[in-house]
Amino acid sequence: MLGLSRRELLLGSAAAGAAFATGGLAARAANSPDHTLTISPYEHGLLPGTITRDMMSFAPDDPPPVLRMRRGEKALIDVQNTLDEASVVHWHGLRIANAMDGVPYLTQHPIEAGQSFRYAFTPPDAGTFWYHPHCNTLEQMGRGLTGVLIVDEDEDPGFDLDVPLNIRDFRLGGDGQFIEMFKARNAARGGTYGTVSTVNWQIGPVYEVPAGGLVRLRLALTDVTRVGTFGVEGGVSQVIALDSNPLPGPMSAGNILLSPGQRADVALRVPDDDGEEVTLFLRRPNGDKALARFKATGASANRQLADLKPLPANPVPKPDLRNAEVIDFVFGWSPEGDAPQASICGSLGYTFWSINRKAWPGDVPGPLDPLARMKLGKSYILRLRNESPNAHPIHLHGVSFQLLRSNKRKLPPLVTDTALLLEEETMEVALVADNPGDWAFHCHVIEHQKTGLAGFLRIES
Repeated sequence: MLGLSRRELLLGSAAAGAAFATGGLAARAANSPDHTLTISPYEHGLLPGTITRDMMSFAPDDPPPVLRMRRGEKALIDVQNTLDEASVVHWHGLRIANAMDGVPYLTQHPIEAGQSFRYAFTPPDAGTFWYHPHCNTLEQMGRGLTGVLIVDEDEDPGFDLDVPLNIRDFRLGGDGQFIEMFKARNAARGGTYGTVSTVNWQIGPVYEVPAGGLVRLRLALTDVTRVGTFGVEGGVSQVIALDSNPLPGPMSAGNILLSPGQRADVALRVPDDDGEEVTLFLRRPNGDKALARFKATGASANRQLADLKPLPANPVPKPDLRNAEVIDFVFGWSPEGDAPQASICGSLGYTFWSINRKAWPGDVPGPLDPLARMKLGKSYILRLRNESPNAHPIHLHGVSFQLLRSNKRKLPPLVTDTALLLEEETMEVALVADNPGDWAFHCHVIEHQKTGLAGFLRIES
């Protein structure tokens, strides 16, 4: 059984360790980091009775890692790359300075083998985020390089336990070893699914939770491909935030549609009886799959969901819809003739996808043109049209946006960083261009991203 406390879920700040400044060592103890991440090869037992080789980890002593920060407080994160290939770290969903966003060549040079880099930023928003490489992305994420990042609210909402859930598949054969990361015919369609479903790198973990208590389940879908519906059964539960932003009102936790990169915060009131269980399921047409269980322990705490303080809204500016400029984007197959360029950050060797008929050439120094230019402080409506029969979770770095409308379904007015476009769906979202820089804009099905469905938006004064 796995019992997790709020503090045990923190990846410790390595104040006693060596600090790495941007591009080199920093000797002063006063300049030591809040967190240290070591990108390294790793071996781990994913399937029973086997050790999976050639994995990768951000924290070899505690995989998969969880970083915890506080809203409005500056954090220093030192990253050392001990792989024999380049990498970077992107902080998914955080609205931080462009230079800290972790996209090769667009915001920084790749962290090459043996090098280190210091990320320094102040998270403006509270909620559930995550982080991952943006270089050799399919291989590195596919082998395990993902971590959950939690930014605490200014005031504790009152949970008894906080449980981050890093949800992802691995592509393994029956011997527990990696098989090919993708198949070209799948990359040209919906993507290549994993074969082994895990939560926090475990198959069907069981977590001990306080009977009658209030638990915050932080679902982070860090998979490279899967678009799925997840559900919590047992106890009383409700979704209180999506993609780091509190909902205007709670929604059912029975069917939560998530795509790669998205997150959901679930408030769970644990059953009163010792030994009673709550289950997190992946909904499937051929039968739901249990991903994790939460076992009530001890005497009932007799808590109620009404005991929780409402989550405060994040300070995301509201767009001026009456004066917003509309920009159109079309997501579809790549025109013939486009080919990926060789890059230190790898290529899948194919170009299947494009934005506005232009395929991303890969992570190369450029110069490259933005898909659109936006003026700092101005409001925009982005009209996102999916002309393909495949789903595309479209993620924008550095800026949050509000869902407005769809030609296929009614959308709640959610604030998010990822819009899931369904088959042949056209969706409009609105934002304020409040964060200057070149911001990556791409599908988070990584095979789609790495075969052309990517670009960037420029916000300039």
